Amino acid sequence: MLNKTPGFIVLVIFCLMLGWVQSPYAEKTASREYLIKAGFLYNFAKFVEWPEDAFPDTSVPLTLCILGEDPFGDSLKSIEGKTFMGRELAIRRYSRVRDTDKCHILFISPSEKKHLPEILDRIKDKQVLSVADMEGFAEQGGIINFVRIEDRIRLEINIDAARRAGLKISSKLLNLSIIIREGGETIRP
Repeated sequence: MLNKTPGFIVLVIFCLMLGWVQSPYAEKTASREYLIKAGFLYNFAKFVEWPEDAFPDTSVPLTLCILGEDPFGDSLKSIEGKTFMGRELAIRRYSRVRDTDKCHILFISPSEKKHLPEILDRIKDKQVLSVADMEGFAEQGGIINFVRIEDRIRLEINIDAARRAGLKISSKLLNLSIIIREGGETIRP
């Protein structure tokens, strides 16, 4: 069940509207970018509903996995161990897609771009929220893609891929996102 409190909605809207200022300190800019994205990843759990069998019992954590080189640095430390609907958020890092079978949210690092078709094929029938920040990710079958528009982080969501994975995405999140449909249709907020 989704948590529909106004505070969560305000946080997501804030994150969606928050852009980062270009800085001569590229490292700080990247850190801020991935800190914002880490906040998004945590909040996705509040706006996505997994089928009941995605969690065999109440002790199973919500698992966020990073596949490939970790671009987040220390940014995920702020969300690791937090709870969501009674489940602890566990963070795992993997270098091979075959090791990601127990992931609920899978962030596919840009370092894995050349392997993207293989990765998406392997997870397409699993109850996994795939997330990336690669051009064309949602069009290729990924579920949520971070994109930069006018120096702001925005979301593209492939609703057909989400349905195939058995995931229900809140209309509150969809209304703020660019919707990608298989077959090339794009719907902008």
